[in-house]
Amino acid sequence: MKKLIYLAAIGLLTFSCSEDADDTIYSPIPPEPTPEVVPEFLPNLSELNLFTENLNDLTPSDRAFIYDLNTTLFTDYSHKQRVLALPAGTSMEYIDDGFPNFPDNTVMAKTFYYFNNERDETEGRHLIETRILIKKSGIWELGNYKWNAEQTDAVLDNTTGTVPVSYTDMTGSTVNVDYVIPSATQCIECHNSNNIVMPIGPRLRALNGNNQLEDWVSKNYISGLSDVTQVSQLPDWEDTANYTLEERARAYFDMNCAHCHSEGGFCGDQSYLRLSYETPFAETYILEDKPNIDFRMSMYYAGISMPLTGTTMIHSEGYDLVREYLNTL
Repeated sequence: MKKLIYLAAIGLLTFSCSEDADDTIYSPIPPEPTPEVVPEFLPNLSELNLFTENLNDLTPSDRAFIYDLNTTLFTDYSHKQRVLALPAGTSMEYIDDGFPNFPDNTVMAKTFYYFNNERDETEGRHLIETRILIKKSGIWELGNYKWNAEQTDAVLDNTTGTVPVSYTDMTGSTVNVDYVIPSATQCIECHNSNNIVMPIGPRLRALNGNNQLEDWVSKNYISGLSDVTQVSQLPDWEDTANYTLEERARAYFDMNCAHCHSEGGFCGDQSYLRLSYETPFAETYILEDKPNIDFRMSMYYAGISMPLTGTTMIHSEGYDLVREYLNTL
């Protein structure tokens, strides 16, 4: 009687017969490797597989993870969820305190929303837009998804638009906002560095805190970095206990203004202000431009107020911080 030997395997089986007819061995053919899915701008956000089935929960898929910044950009008091997705088997490469080297096919997503009631988040939220950056062949491409009225999906739409929002703030007052979604052209203005589209927020110095970088190292999200203490920290502009007034004001400038007010930025050849946190004070021209900075942050007038894009109102807390700092100079 012939003896059969079965080898457990995933995939198709084929016969391999030895010279001894009494032994027939089944050998597996290794399965074809699953081709890597290359991210692209599809018509609906749900098709990108960045989030799980209940899209409006904004729960990242197993290929994505949430990250936070020490100091954030002001966008008319909206909240933001930031998500990063790396291709399978890849990691970011540590370079310095700035941006890591992101592998091709990295995806970044930032969703803007308002809680219906700031005092009780269980009352739900109003999702407005999800901005996407995809790195393809070394070049970042951007697209914008606008959430539908039913809050079930978001549609790729790179035109501008206005969304009326009403919510209850922490004092119990009703706040009405005409939230302006920027066009692709406006997004490029802020994300432009020497005519190349770049991310704005996730420099390592803006991420170093709350054990984020330690988590990235342990999960192999980033390579070439074993000791996160070698990375500096951008201060939290709201943290009065651990940072000086100057440190907090400079951090606010860095996140809200420096992407334009830097060499190669949108305002680089229109203004001599250089507002990156690491720029020596004497080279920032903050002192020389003090009246202009104060004026442009003290009111809202489209095309004049700063920040130029992404806001339709004064950031009272941010302006109070900057004004207090300017008064010390």
